Formats: sequence, C-alpha cells, structure tokens
Amino acid sequence: MPIFGVLHLSLLAVIASAAFVLALLCRTGRLPKRAARLTLGWALAINEIIWWAYRYSHEGIHLSNLPLQICDLTLWGAVFACLTLSAPIVEFTYFAGLAGAGMALLTPDLWSPWPTYPAIYFFLAHGGIVIAVVLLVFGGIASLRPGAWLRVFAYLLACAAVIGAVNAALGTNYAYLCRKPLHASLLNLLGPWPVYLLAGAAVTLGLFWLLSLPLRALARVDGPDR
Repeated sequence: MPIFGVLHLSLLAVIASAAFVLALLCRTGRLPKRAARLTLGWALAINEIIWWAYRYSHEGIHLSNLPLQICDLTLWGAVFACLTLSAPIVEFTYFAGLAGAGMALLTPDLWSPWPTYPAIYFFLAHGGIVIAVVLLVFGGIASLRPGAWLRVFAYLLACAAVIGAVNAALGTNYAYLCRKPLHASLLNLLGPWPVYLLAGAAVTLGLFWLLSLPLRALARVDGPDR
C-alpha cells in the first residue's frame, strides 16, 4: 500500500470521520454514552482475540510474536478504558494511544498486502484505538486530570524499560527499541541507534504536550463542573 496514496488516505478519512461522528453524537446526547463505550470496548476486545487466534494458528507461538508492542498495550488500554472509565487507563490510552496508533496509521508497517486479513486488522485495531479515545474524551464520557501528559510519559518510559529488558533477554525487537522498522517511519528521520531512541523520546514528549492543548480548550468549554 503506497503511503498517502488514494487507498491510504481513504482509510484515514474513514477512521477520522468515524471518530468525529461518534464523539459528536455522544456529546450532543443523540447516542447513549454508556452503550457506545461498552459496545466499542467489547468490539475491540473481540477483534483482538480473533486476531491473535488467527495469528497463532498460522504462526504458532514464539518469542518474536508476543503481544508486547506499545500498540498492543494501548489497544488493551482502549478496551479497559471503554469498559471501566479508569482515569489512569483513559489518560494512558489518550496520550500513548493517539501518539502511537496515530503514527502507525500515518506510516503503516504492513507485513501483508491489502486487502488481506492482517492488513485489514491493522487498520481496525489502530483505528479502533483512535476512535475509542476520541469518543471517550471528546464525546463527553471521560475527562483527564491536570498533568496527565507528564504522568503518561513517565508510565511510557517505564513500559519501554520493561520491554527493553525483554528484548535483551529474548533477542527480540519489541517497540523497535533495537532497530528501526523495515518500512518508512518517523524513526528514519531521527538518526541511527541508539540516537533515535533519545530523539524519539523527545518527539513523544512534544506530541504529548501538543495532545494536552485540546484538553485545555475542552475544559474551558465544559466548565468547572465537568
């Protein structure tokens, strides 16, 4: 799939439109908030279970295909954010999910061509993360606490440290901590290993700060009683 080709842009437009429409319907009371978040949460969970059943039935279980990518964590974060509305989970999924899944959608690292099931799953899962957090935060379902972007950055660094230890022990490359993805990505602009890790952390912190700006505007719109 050519990056920013007609198909790629069309898929991005569908995801963005779905997120906007669902959030607007919930915010204006035309879609029940509880039903919307629970339906989306269970849909994401079922989609993920089907995917891993499919993948393991074709590949078997081995060290390099465990669900230890950042987007695996944020996918399940989106599930539990929708189902529980836990503030720390919503915050983690908003910042890490939008930054990670958003970047993945812009520069998809597909290992199977469209329209095979793995490629379709890729957009369903990553698009589902984006739709979930937009629905929760901008649909008036959940709010984020002050300073969330810094807390989530600290959580993400802790996750990266754990994943890095797993990579060192197993010789894997989860979260691309040991080498860059084969396909085009933002990491290609950030220098060689390990420079791109430090640069990537700085870019992530900047993205988190940018993602915090709409929350300030939202807080002013919703007022102090939100």
